[in-house]
Amino acid sequence: MSFLTLVIPEDPTYNGYILKPLVERMLAELDKPKARVAVLTNPRAEGYHHAKSLLPSILDRNPHMDLFLFLPDADGKDRSGKFEALEGDALRRGLRLFCCAAIQEVETWLLAGHVEKLSQPWSDIRSNTAVKEEIFQPFLTRFGDPRRAGGGRDLLMRETLSHYPGLLARCPELKELQDRIQAGLGAS
Repeated sequence: MSFLTLVIPEDPTYNGYILKPLVERMLAELDKPKARVAVLTNPRAEGYHHAKSLLPSILDRNPHMDLFLFLPDADGKDRSGKFEALEGDALRRGLRLFCCAAIQEVETWLLAGHVEKLSQPWSDIRSNTAVKEEIFQPFLTRFGDPRRAGGGRDLLMRETLSHYPGLLARCPELKELQDRIQAGLGAS
């Protein structure tokens, strides 16, 4: 029996190349190696606020999903209070939703597997609210593959995931998410 997971990004265009393999690996670590992971593309969210506003209708239209993950950028903001409210609303509907903001942007999760190629200390990268424009785009230009869909994000993310424990150590919000999902799955 497959385990159906829907990932809700704030923009699926490029984030899907990072989030889908990340969530597949995380679920494999949680003894769900055959999980079917989909990244929401319809409706196509355009930014944090739009994605957040779509969540109630997404949950309503997909009650068959075993797990929902809302994985937006933090953008320098503490979204924990809003996330608790969203998760509570889903729980009242009998659905499992976990929210986790990437500090500061989803692209940072990919970069976590390539620190040896970066010219700045990891702490500076993590705190940079413009990491996508200032660090990730030049990194992608240098190490990506413009001939591939997503500019090579898929290959770069595969490299990051080959050092999964390092990713969790550098991005503790992912470790916390994994632990929360594990606890939530154990409660069912």
